[in-house]
Amino acid sequence: MVKIAPFGVESWLNKWEKSATYDISQSTIASLSMHDLLNLDGNNGQEFYAMLDKQKMNYGWIEGSPEFKQEVAKLYQHVDPENILQTNGTTGANILALYALINRGDHVIAEYPSYQQLYDIPKSLGAAVDYWHIHEEDNWYPDLNELKKLIRPDTKMICLNNANNPTGTILDRDFLEQVVEIARAVGAYVLVDEVYLPLDHPADFTPIVDLYDKGISTNSLSKTYSVPGVRIGWTATNAELADVFRKFRDYTMICGGVFNDQLATYVLRHRDQVLARNRQLVLGNLAIYKDWNDREDRASVVMPRSVSTSFPKLDVPVDIHTFCENLLKDTGVLLVPGDAFDTPEHVRLGYCAPEVTLREGLKRLSKYMHQYD
Repeated sequence: MVKIAPFGVESWLNKWEKSATYDISQSTIASLSMHDLLNLDGNNGQEFYAMLDKQKMNYGWIEGSPEFKQEVAKLYQHVDPENILQTNGTTGANILALYALINRGDHVIAEYPSYQQLYDIPKSLGAAVDYWHIHEEDNWYPDLNELKKLIRPDTKMICLNNANNPTGTILDRDFLEQVVEIARAVGAYVLVDEVYLPLDHPADFTPIVDLYDKGISTNSLSKTYSVPGVRIGWTATNAELADVFRKFRDYTMICGGVFNDQLATYVLRHRDQVLARNRQLVLGNLAIYKDWNDREDRASVVMPRSVSTSFPKLDVPVDIHTFCENLLKDTGVLLVPGDAFDTPEHVRLGYCAPEVTLREGLKRLSKYMHQYD
C-alpha cells in the first residue's frame, strides 16, 4: 500500500472553505465569473462561442489543442509548443513530472515548507527527501550553502515553488542561476511549480525551463489568471522530457476536455486584459494589507511582492489550529493555520480576495486577536 501524509492545506479547505463568510485564506486572485470572462472580447462572448461552436464534444486534442500550446509557449523564451503538455491544473503537472521521473531510492531535495506535493509525493514513491528550509529572517529565502551541503552525486531532483506557497516569496534570477549551477554539477532535474506570478513586474520573473535544459516548469490558470475552475495546467520542458512525460501522461490524464481547452486558450489570448485587471486588484489590496500590518501589533509579515499569498505570524496565546477554527466559527473569517505547512504560529492569508471581503476580514481578525489584550 502506498502511504502518503494528509494534504494539510487541502484537507483544511475541503472542510471549511464553504463555511466562510470572509474567505481570506485562498491563494487565487479573486476568481473571474463566466460573465467577466465572456466580456473579455468586448462582444458578449462571441469570440469564445465561435471557437466552441465548431467543436464536437469528443475527447478533443489529447495533449491540448495546437492553439493552446502556442499560447502557452509564448510565456517562455525557449519552449517549442510541441513541448507543452496540458494537465489537470498545476497539481496534475507536478504529479506527472514526479511520477515520470522519481523512483524508489532516488534522492530528492525539496524547498520546505512549500506546496506539499513537492515533498510528500516523492516520499510516497519511495524517494529519500531532504528538506531545504526557508528562513523567515531571510525574507523566506533558503540558504544556498545549505543546498550545497544537501546535494549528492546521486541527487535526482530539486523541487521548488516559485513564488512560494504559502509565503509569496519570489526567488530571483540570480538565485535560480546558482541553483542551476549546483544541479547541473550532478545532473539533477529542477522542478519548479510556477503557478504564482508577480503582478508588479512580471517580466522580472524567470521560468526555470528558460534557464536550464533539465528544468521543468509547471503552471496553470488557477492563480495568476483567476480561473481555477477551468482545471487546466501544463508542463513546459525540453523535447526529451516531453517525450518521457507523454508515456506517463497516458496513465494519469486522457485529456482536459474540449470546453476547458477552448476556455483556457481564450483566457490566454486575452491574458493582457486579465493581468491588467489582476494587477490593479493585487496592488490595491497589497496597500490595504500593508497598512493593516503596520497598525496591527499582533501580526507581523514578510510582505510578498505582489504575489497573491502571504504568511503572517500571529501573536495569540492559543495554538494556531484552534485559533483558526474558533475565528471561523465566531466571526466567519477563514485563514489557513500554519500547521498545514508545518509552521505553527503562522497563517496563510490570501489578501487577493475582493476588496470588501479583505477589508472586513482583516477588521474582524484584528478584533478577534485583541480579545487577548
